[in-house]
Amino acid sequence: MTIGLQTAAYLSATVLFILALGGLSNQEKAKRAVWYGIIGMAIAVVATIADSSVSISELLIGTIVIGTVIGVIVALRVEMTGMPQLVAALHSFVGLAAVFIGINSDLDPPELVTNAHRIIHEVEVFLGVFIGAITFTGSIVAYGKLAGKLGGKALILPGRHLWNILMVSASLVFMIMYMNHAGSWTLYVMTILALIIGAHLVLAIGGADMPVVVSMLNSYSGWAAAATGFLLGNDLLIVTGALVGSSGAILSYIMCKAMNRHFLSVILGGFGDASGPAMEIEGEQIAIDVDGVGAALDDADSVIIVPGYGMAVAQAQQSVSELTRRLRAKGKEVRFAIHPVAGRLPGHMNVLLAEAKVPYDIVLEMDEINDDFASTDVVIVIGSNDIVNPAAQEDPNSPIAGMPVLEVWNAKQVIVSKRGQGTGYSGIENPLFYKENTRMFYGDAKASLDQLLTQIS
Repeated sequence: MTIGLQTAAYLSATVLFILALGGLSNQEKAKRAVWYGIIGMAIAVVATIADSSVSISELLIGTIVIGTVIGVIVALRVEMTGMPQLVAALHSFVGLAAVFIGINSDLDPPELVTNAHRIIHEVEVFLGVFIGAITFTGSIVAYGKLAGKLGGKALILPGRHLWNILMVSASLVFMIMYMNHAGSWTLYVMTILALIIGAHLVLAIGGADMPVVVSMLNSYSGWAAAATGFLLGNDLLIVTGALVGSSGAILSYIMCKAMNRHFLSVILGGFGDASGPAMEIEGEQIAIDVDGVGAALDDADSVIIVPGYGMAVAQAQQSVSELTRRLRAKGKEVRFAIHPVAGRLPGHMNVLLAEAKVPYDIVLEMDEINDDFASTDVVIVIGSNDIVNPAAQEDPNSPIAGMPVLEVWNAKQVIVSKRGQGTGYSGIENPLFYKENTRMFYGDAKASLDQLLTQIS
């Protein structure tokens, strides 16, 4: 492939990536946007392999085939409930690739014409490995927390910020030593420090804030890819990494704002933990059976459904969609309230509802619907905890204190579909469950809703 043809292919792929990102901002265009991204990536891979400097060997072809087969198998098998941890795992691959490429470039450096070229190359190697190593272990820890293999509680070590500063400072010293020909050992020691930093940063973040962490790791993986692009002299990888890094950072900022978190706190870690004793909760959880829920919905004129990760776990989105269809057929107003960090991945609930063919126009964001709860007859909360927790407003010692939440308790009646009386993933108690206008609809969400559907024809 000629340079001109490769440049045209890279430019086309870049345009498609930009169109993909732009289309993902709208639910109706998202499906088309995903195809833009798929086609763009296919063009990028083919154009890169077809470069005259790339040797088409049996090892390269075999690696591509194996990677493709594994990717297809994983994509076909993964459930929507496993999507957050899959995304975290994929971020770790990007980080690990950046580490391997950087170390390989140190072991087999290119011919450098001037001293300036050497300095630039060494900085690219060091930054690529540093960011990649942090992304790798940070993503592994995020995967462990999202998959339930690690506890969701923040691990707060004494002097954690001081340790982070010392390790970053030591990494900077090693970079200076590396550029002054102290030897490759400085790169390897820095890699170990960066691996520790990445794990420590994410371990210090509480489970309630994991959606922001996933978004932030997405940004890290983009910057790692961009640094690798500079190292390899690949313009498309630089642009793609910058797009992923900047979009991930912007999304993280938006989510931090929605959760009343400081952006810097996300980067440094160690937020999402309680600062004092939790507020005591009075009252008891009052259960309701399927007949009671059916009667409440029969009397209601307006209904708002608040989905959460529990809906995804129970795979209840199809039942929710059918319930919505039947209620609307009876002339009732039904809408959905989506918190920016509902689930464990940005946009998780929107994807589930779209998959179940819930109309886009009745799926509203928190800012659009929060004021309407006071005039709503029944709110149905399905598998949500933190995003409907009044402790965010009432308890200054709560780990989610100050976080904007869906004020469902202002409705005339709240029905919470929940498997049991546990505190959920983040381990935060919810006073909503004890309020006088709240009734607990215990059981598996899908099974409970399927029983409810027999009451509503």
